[in-house]
Amino acid sequence: TMVELPRACLNAGEIGQSAAFFSFGTNDLTQTTFGLSRDDAGRFLGEYTDKGIIQHDPFVTLDSAVGELMQIAVERGRKARPDLKIGICGEHGGDPETIRFCEKIGLDYVSCSPYRAPIARLAAAQAVLGRKLSTR
Repeated sequence: TMVELPRACLNAGEIGQSAAFFSFGTNDLTQTTFGLSRDDAGRFLGEYTDKGIIQHDPFVTLDSAVGELMQIAVERGRKARPDLKIGICGEHGGDPETIRFCEKIGLDYVSCSPYRAPIARLAAAQAVLGRKLSTR
C-alpha cells in the first residue's frame, strides 16, 4: 500500500489490518502535508531557505512534520500488523539525513533513483552502525 496522504498516515492502523506492506511516497506526502504543488514550490523554496523561513528544501530532505506523520503510521501500522514491512520510495530515499531518520523509526527499506543508490547504501550502513554503537 502506498502511503502518500496525511489521512493514510493517521488511519494506518486500519489500513495495516489488510496491507502486506507500506511504502511511503514522500514526495506526494510532502506536497499534501505542505498543501502546495511541487511544480510551483520550485519557484520560491530557494528564497525561503535563503531567508531562513524553512531550514531546507522539504523535497530534498524530509521535513519534520512529514517525518512525524510517518512515525505515527509506522506505530499504528505495526500495532495492527507487527510483521508489516515498511519502506520509503522516491528521492528522499537517497538523502543521508532522511535515511538516518528512517532507520530511527524502524523502516525496513529505502528505494531511490539508481544514481542515488550508492549514497543511500552508505548512509543506511552508517545509520545502522551508529545505532549499534550507541547501544553499547
